[in-house]
Amino acid sequence: MSATPWPAAGDAPIVFILDAAHRVDEGLLRDWVQRSNPAPGEPVRTVVLPISRDPENIPSTALQDVIESPDDTLFVPLRVVWKSSIDAKTGAPRFRDLLWGNPRRPNAARAERTLQAHPERVETIAAEPATLGAMRGRYEQRRGATPDRTQLADYIATQAALALDIAERKLRGSRYKVPRQVARHLQARPAFRAALAQISQETGRPVEDLEKEAEEIMKELISIPQTFWIDVMGRFNRFLINLGYETDMVIDRAALDRVRQITREHPSALLWTHKTHVDGFAIHSTFLENDFPAPHILGGVNMAFGGLGFLARRAGAIFIRRSFQDNPLYKMILRQYLGYLLEKRFPLTWAFEGTRSRVGKLMPPRYGLLKYVVEAAHRSGAENLHIVPVAINYDMIGDVSDYATEQAGATKQPESLKWFIGYLRGLRQPMGRIYVDVGEPVVLAQAPDPEDARALQKIAFQVGVEVNKVTPITLGSLTAMILLGAAPRALTEEELRSEMVALLDWARERGIPFTASSDLENDQRMRQLARQMINAGMVTRYDDGPERVYALKPEQHGIASYYRNTTIHHFVNKAIAELALMAVATRPGEGAAFFWQEAERLRDLYKFEFFYAGKDVFRDQVREELGRYQADWEARLDDDVGFAQKFLATLTPLTAHTVLISFTEAYRVVADVLARKAPEDTLNEKEVLAECLPYGRQALLQRRITSEASIGKLLFQNGFKLMDNLGLVAPGDASLKERRLQMSQSLRELTHRIDILRSIALPR
Repeated sequence: MSATPWPAAGDAPIVFILDAAHRVDEGLLRDWVQRSNPAPGEPVRTVVLPISRDPENIPSTALQDVIESPDDTLFVPLRVVWKSSIDAKTGAPRFRDLLWGNPRRPNAARAERTLQAHPERVETIAAEPATLGAMRGRYEQRRGATPDRTQLADYIATQAALALDIAERKLRGSRYKVPRQVARHLQARPAFRAALAQISQETGRPVEDLEKEAEEIMKELISIPQTFWIDVMGRFNRFLINLGYETDMVIDRAALDRVRQITREHPSALLWTHKTHVDGFAIHSTFLENDFPAPHILGGVNMAFGGLGFLARRAGAIFIRRSFQDNPLYKMILRQYLGYLLEKRFPLTWAFEGTRSRVGKLMPPRYGLLKYVVEAAHRSGAENLHIVPVAINYDMIGDVSDYATEQAGATKQPESLKWFIGYLRGLRQPMGRIYVDVGEPVVLAQAPDPEDARALQKIAFQVGVEVNKVTPITLGSLTAMILLGAAPRALTEEELRSEMVALLDWARERGIPFTASSDLENDQRMRQLARQMINAGMVTRYDDGPERVYALKPEQHGIASYYRNTTIHHFVNKAIAELALMAVATRPGEGAAFFWQEAERLRDLYKFEFFYAGKDVFRDQVREELGRYQADWEARLDDDVGFAQKFLATLTPLTAHTVLISFTEAYRVVADVLARKAPEDTLNEKEVLAECLPYGRQALLQRRITSEASIGKLLFQNGFKLMDNLGLVAPGDASLKERRLQMSQSLRELTHRIDILRSIALPR
């Protein structure tokens, strides 16, 4: 049943710690000790501790009788490992396991049956031993005090449990690496006790009261992952993903291997893009199925409803209160907890944007969790914190119609068990593949002061840039982008394919990633995606004319813009360059200096929408892009009055009309609403946005704007931020009205410029 050797102890005495949850475990372990003893007949000291029965609360009284032994006494933990069919990497718990319990930790009756029917599934393992003196020394070093009998017994029991878990993971895999007795470890730390004393001094509350409240906060906050429930969560992840998506996610395996090495060697945080509720399940599934330690996913307590909260918490999820700014005790415990996980190399992971992107593109980051993680690393002295960007993308997303409805003014439905059941039903439709890509990590050699807002912004910006770099162009995003650019016109199948080929060739030449399903040689993939988009009601196909044509349904522009927005960041610099060239073309006598002035003005205009490189890097990127078409373009702008117009015609494929039109038209709506206000009025963002929605619909009917994709709460919100940034919101003198009108006119002219580019790109 086991090939585990007897420990080499020399002449030192040995104490075996038998992890026995019941009589069958104890009998097997005692049999092993008797059989393996190299000196038969010599008595061997054993202590029975039911560690695996409840690893969070190990009764250690039995150890107190042996801790008066000599310091060279070797303590050797033993455990029975019960193997089952779920030990295969592709295995998973069965429904009956939920009723009868974890087959890896069977009760006595089930253990006896397994032993009789499958003795080959039973193995005895010995963990790494340690001497009594060494363990006492570690305690004194870590806790800063000499332990009494009870404290030393508790510490030895905890160390035995940790050593046994490490030994068992060699058989089962790294995905079962989980923290144990976190609350007890935190409470025993000098830093925790000092923080409690400080809060007591600042608030006037007795330390005893704070300790009681801290225990309740820890029960709420601290995740207690268990191997069985990690497997159950893995099974649920796969069930949910397979409702609508293909079984095999498309993953960059080489990048994933690099991340595995990072999480082993460094404190790490994995930040992923958030487009749908499937994201969290997909990221957990990715790590679990590739034998990563179970990641601690940080999320809002609003998702801890019903059975999902029960399951997720036991699989590593940490549910955090939405608001706790006025609770210094909660903040201190959260900071210490995150610092502990970083120190012990348990990867943290959360959504970079804090919430799902309702418009498709990468949203501005939420700094709350990042600040607490950086603060935890800063205070604990953690070095080389690796923040790893992860891009999760989809061919199709089931939530998009809900997002479009919300952007049109509907109220978001709160999360609940009833809502979640309905959400699962909505996933039952073919939606293609899921793509997981990993960017270059942002490495903090030393975590900055968390109060340094600029440092946090810089970190978040770097993460955003890196995640955008690895976000692949999908066939769905490309189709939506092309059809939106052509709308309301339909495109023939050949026109659509031609545009796709041009854009993919452009991306390929610049090293921009795109998914394998974007291979236009794969007609089956194209037809499959077309069916999915038609079945989803986004695209209409007309077959009765001489040529088959495709078009977006007018009421589906908001949904199409979501898919387009997932990858338009790859095209933004080119779109800005096109508009700047058009400005030069309409201003005879202007040259390269005016081009750069206009390009940087446009870069600033859309700064609330996109992550840019620094100004110098931005100039280099634009210069390189246009240099691909003509090396001496800057000199020609200065020397040839008509060059800008001629040069524009060569910049195929043109992108400004597909990339920037929605944002420009939305800003124009906001500017028009502000222009109607009196200069002395104090404007409220919520009220202004409420006026933008009906005015936007009116502007669409009057053809002042061209698409429903330009009507949305988040678009108007960023437009309001821009106007405020330009000094057009706060009350002012009579000149304010004129400046607002000038802004509105400027956006009208920019929209007209985009229309001209559209006519060049889509000749009739």
